[in-house]
Amino acid sequence: MANQQEVHSHTLSNGLVLVAQSMPWLASSAFSINIPAGCRYDPADKIALSNFTCEMVQRGCGELDSRQYIEQLELNGIDYNSSSSVYHMHFGGAMRAENLLAGLSIYADVLLRPWMPEEQLEDGRLVCVQEVRALEDDLVQRVMIDLRERFYGQPDGRDCHGTLESVQSISLKDIKEFHKTNFRPNGTIISIAGKFDWESLKDHIEELFGEWEQQDVPSTVVAEPQHGIHHIPFESQQTQIALAYRSIPVSDPDYFQARGAVGVLSDGMSSRLFHEVREKRGLCYSVFASNHSIKEKGCVVCYSGTTADRAQETLNVLVEQLENLKLGIHEDELRRLKVQIRSGLVMQQESCRSRAASIAGDWFHFGRVRLLDELNECVNQLTVESINQYLKDNPPQNFDLVTLGPKPLDLPDHAVSSTSA
Repeated sequence: MANQQEVHSHTLSNGLVLVAQSMPWLASSAFSINIPAGCRYDPADKIALSNFTCEMVQRGCGELDSRQYIEQLELNGIDYNSSSSVYHMHFGGAMRAENLLAGLSIYADVLLRPWMPEEQLEDGRLVCVQEVRALEDDLVQRVMIDLRERFYGQPDGRDCHGTLESVQSISLKDIKEFHKTNFRPNGTIISIAGKFDWESLKDHIEELFGEWEQQDVPSTVVAEPQHGIHHIPFESQQTQIALAYRSIPVSDPDYFQARGAVGVLSDGMSSRLFHEVREKRGLCYSVFASNHSIKEKGCVVCYSGTTADRAQETLNVLVEQLENLKLGIHEDELRRLKVQIRSGLVMQQESCRSRAASIAGDWFHFGRVRLLDELNECVNQLTVESINQYLKDNPPQNFDLVTLGPKPLDLPDHAVSSTSA
């Protein structure tokens, strides 16, 4: 479709970026608003402040109280969501195309004129507490969160939910100060995908956000990564294994080489990890590997869930498969991988919500939008030789290990990470 190549961008005088991809064959539109107010800006003793603020700014805004705000979203047919991550606070929505401007008007009040009512503070706190408790019960998330925190250090590896203690320590004054300090147009990205009129959209964004004043970027406190092996004691018949090793961020020119290597490991039921660890040896009920990227760093994260009595053997085979990657991949593996990657790209292109999120991510990491043709060409250029050369230059090694279960596990001495991420 020729129209899928039509991408517009506009930067307001205050630094806010509007970027949009036209998908006129759709009857819907979606937006993704990304405010540079992620948990990396939380004070060290109040981690969860970004997440709590995200909850509170949606409890009434502009002329709407909390109930009226929800009613307006529903009356406009907006399927909405919100979240906090390391770098950003996210607000998103998908709706019929004719309601796009109305939806953006509502969220302009969320960003610029939130009520943050004191009488709803404890209700908001309860939501955050429930999220922390849900994570405590999710053993997979617990071990993966710990791994990222140790691998990246602070604040890049931070989890936005914090702890029960940090959530309880946050006051309404803290929330209002966080909003005042971190909600700023410079660094904000508003991305749109779907059916829209560009000139009308651009004028509307100028009207909504043009007077929003720039602010200085807040400072952050950095703590170095903690590499090596870490065990979380937990009485269970199961053991959760999380492993990470250094890779490259999504903005690196060789990212698709790294993506191809990991895809051979873990994309689909024919992948090496699924076949060797689960199907052939029956060692685990779940195993995967994936690329993980932040702004300037990247890693490959691996996970396996298994029984406690087979945990060490599972880890040994997992490490063996990772280290065997340096021996190279094969043509049949690459052919299968290319089909899967292309299928994922096409399906993403058909969803305006997914595309809006991807556009925002592209602008954050690249300062531009990558189109489907460009991404397909990156896939087309993958060869067995190019991936094998990448693996020769960047072999999986220096592993960080986090385990959760009844007893710790061991890595071979040569495999343990002691280097900076």
